[in-house]
Amino acid sequence: MKNLYLQIHPLDNVLVALQDLPSGTKVNFDGNDFELITSVAAKHKFSLQDLATGEDILMYGVLVAKATREIALGEALTLENVVHAARDFSLSKRNTEWDRPDVSAFQERTFMGYHREDGSVGTANYWLVIPMVFCENRNVNVLKDALQAKLGFQQPKGYENEVENLIALYKAGKSVEDIMNADLEQSASKPAVPLFPHIDGVKFLTHDMGCGGTREDAITLCGLLAGYITHPNVAGATVLSLGCQHAQTSMLQQEITLRDPNFNKPVFILEQQELGTEKRLLEEALKQTFTGLMQTSSQKREPAPLSKLCIGLECGGSDGFSGISANPVLGNLSDKLVTMGGSVILAEFPELCGVEQELSDRCVNEETASHFMNLMQTYNARAVASGSGFYANPSPGNIKDGLITDAIKSAGAAKKGGTSPVTAVLDYPEKVTEPGLNLLCTPGSDVESTTAEVAAGANIVIFTTGLGTPTGNPVCPVIKVSTNTVLYKKMPDIIDLNCGTIIEGDESIAAAADRMLEYVIRVASGEIRPKAVILGQDDFIPWKRGVSL
Repeated sequence: MKNLYLQIHPLDNVLVALQDLPSGTKVNFDGNDFELITSVAAKHKFSLQDLATGEDILMYGVLVAKATREIALGEALTLENVVHAARDFSLSKRNTEWDRPDVSAFQERTFMGYHREDGSVGTANYWLVIPMVFCENRNVNVLKDALQAKLGFQQPKGYENEVENLIALYKAGKSVEDIMNADLEQSASKPAVPLFPHIDGVKFLTHDMGCGGTREDAITLCGLLAGYITHPNVAGATVLSLGCQHAQTSMLQQEITLRDPNFNKPVFILEQQELGTEKRLLEEALKQTFTGLMQTSSQKREPAPLSKLCIGLECGGSDGFSGISANPVLGNLSDKLVTMGGSVILAEFPELCGVEQELSDRCVNEETASHFMNLMQTYNARAVASGSGFYANPSPGNIKDGLITDAIKSAGAAKKGGTSPVTAVLDYPEKVTEPGLNLLCTPGSDVESTTAEVAAGANIVIFTTGLGTPTGNPVCPVIKVSTNTVLYKKMPDIIDLNCGTIIEGDESIAAAADRMLEYVIRVASGEIRPKAVILGQDDFIPWKRGVSL
């Protein structure tokens, strides 16, 4: 560790501890010498000056908290002495000037993807089986049991052997202590050989929506499902409908046409109440799904420019290092992709609280800026009406590891979006149509936000985490990036890349971004499967507006 602490922005009146610092640690910063009067855990912050009650606390150059009592020079910031605070925001002058990064090393690079007729390019090739309503979830799961293993798409689990070992120990009369201390070896399962080698899998999505909610809920769900059906990583779909639900198949077809007026992928829609027996429904679904796979199995990867990448920017299980390691690296990668004509999606609106002014000023025109500010205000008002607000976003894990206010968390989360102008602001579940940085209104909840980013067109998601989270997606590769080396070594089964090198002073942000982009190209080409794909982490949760932070 080359440094013990860090000032993120010249205006900040706090420092971030880069490792555990005991009380009495000598600090020399900007010509001033002082000692810590409290211990400060790694990732947490301590004051650079004596702060009076009510005084502003700045990080990343913005207001992130106010002191609730006097805080002495060298004292740790805690929930006991600070409270969330953020600046008001308003429509202001455009600030769209930015320094484009050097992309000469990637300008002529390509990835191997699936070219679709609408001009998009997939990084994978999946068939979907989707229910219009939760009543059809059981039938979707029956199809999954029938098809997945037989077609060679079953994810190898390997834990059945562990259970057999436990049963054998029990039958042998072993004690609870013996069983708890037993070494359960996990035998390696041979991967199945797919019947259709150019299809990456059949994915079965289930959800708890489609009926019983508002008409807005039904339309929004249909838009989300249409986003998946029209997604470049999807070859075709089988849709199961009961028939009487709010989310009608006619709504789905309208939303598909809205996203792709010339849509011509194979999509089979089956209504149970029209067909009659469950047996007839399932047999028709099996036949049509199988013939759909036959029709699309000849699709192959071909070279595509990096401008065809649309990357979802996500963070979850964030810590006090997120905003100074993995998120700025992702921001640098975002700027590089935008420079090459690609698209990036910055979502999680509750985690943009406090940086609204900067982001609205970066919008390419006043209409886009006003749309962003209105979405932020409306979303927060809905959260308040539900008994909460953006201030309640940080989780216990976030707080434990240094993100003690939502504004601190947000200022670091926004770093994923880099510095390029905001070309478009989208409301959930709209689709990306413009290259550049797109802001998408979603909750901060990992799976709901990732689900929405993919529906908006992300064909790769890069997910930074400081605490570790297994989040994935059914149709889009999710690359997991650790903010610290401890996590990278502790959870190698779910983490793909490490940005703890930034904290340790061993790598620059730009160099780490280049390393990440090389990895993205290999994932987009199907050369590498991220850990979430290997584990079959097929998380899919539609967002019900106004409920989730």
